[in-house]
Amino acid sequence: MVIASAGLAPGAAAADDVQSKQWYLDAMGADDIWKYSTGKGVKVAVIDTGVNPDTPSLKGQVLVDEVPEAARYHVTQDYDGHGTTMSEIIAGTGAGGGIKGLAPGAKIIPIRVGLDQLRDEGERAKSLTSAKAIRAAADSDAKVINMSYGSEYYDSEEEDALKYAASKGKLLFASIGNSADKGNKADYPARDPYAIGVAAIDKTGTVTKFSTYNGAVDLAAPGLNVPAWCDNTFTKYCTTEGTSHASAIASASAALVWSAHPDWTANQVLRSLIDTAVRKWPKDEPSKYLGYGVVRPRRVLINKDIDPGPANRDPLAAENGTDPNKDITATVSPSTAPSGASSKPADKTDPASGPTAAAAANDTDSGSGTQTWVIIGAVAAVLVIGGAGFAVLRARRNA
Repeated sequence: MVIASAGLAPGAAAADDVQSKQWYLDAMGADDIWKYSTGKGVKVAVIDTGVNPDTPSLKGQVLVDEVPEAARYHVTQDYDGHGTTMSEIIAGTGAGGGIKGLAPGAKIIPIRVGLDQLRDEGERAKSLTSAKAIRAAADSDAKVINMSYGSEYYDSEEEDALKYAASKGKLLFASIGNSADKGNKADYPARDPYAIGVAAIDKTGTVTKFSTYNGAVDLAAPGLNVPAWCDNTFTKYCTTEGTSHASAIASASAALVWSAHPDWTANQVLRSLIDTAVRKWPKDEPSKYLGYGVVRPRRVLINKDIDPGPANRDPLAAENGTDPNKDITATVSPSTAPSGASSKPADKTDPASGPTAAAAANDTDSGSGTQTWVIIGAVAAVLVIGGAGFAVLRARRNA
């Protein structure tokens, strides 16, 4: 089974000043966001190539001891650098000039999955499949699970694992894929029920030419010209792009909101992100390019009177093929769901084609005068899918 990490090949030049390259932090109003929330108290499981806990930006941020026992094999040995990058994008402290996470107060629970970059077949055989990795993450204390990888092949065990994680109240973000200009093949787990598919935008709020588009797109986030570790030597950062980054930023956004509203359920956190997302189209007509719009957690955080809606109702019931009046946690419980690891740790409806760019009016309603996402759609050039593509960083896991 082919599975792809949702990051594209890095540029040749390393970034001289990494944080100055993180344009999306300014665009999202990060300095203002951190006055309300840093993600403190929220744990994010990063299912990826492993996480190096010793980079300056991740020291003290990675909770290795909280990885379920069956998933601990070489979890801190990142064989590509991709998982470490996603973790820094989510919760990096920025120490030592490293990547500053959008939710620097959050913590990371690393879950390593065997992808194509792991060339040693013996090592790959000992690594978790996507389904087992999702179950391990579900059995951890993480509230948010980030999956910046994908495969064009459907896996029933993977779908079952996602439903199990959702039954435990987790929010599951997945990169939608990078094949828009190369066949636009649907990616799993993003296309599975209960996975929140995240597309990538550029500085103008326009979907990138590589971001896969289909009915599985639920939200969008920045994913072009984002700093990342060049490789697993962790010696320099490069400028990269991919829906991997967008998924990580969406996961960080959820951590920020959940930290500020610890009593909310996953449904309420997700609904608040959907309700406040930047879009130029009706909320009930999601775009197949940008879904319900571009995440902007600041809008949730500054509104003291925001209504998150019912705690036990799935805001994506239509896409997930579930009864909107039925609580998933009541239908699949940890005691009845099949276990994955030894320690017991559907296709979505295609929406309207929708716009390819998200525009927003001046976002100054907080009284601070801070513009957070006003640059989205400022240029709003119409994207033409196709043209010269990026080299896709491919990855595989055992079927």
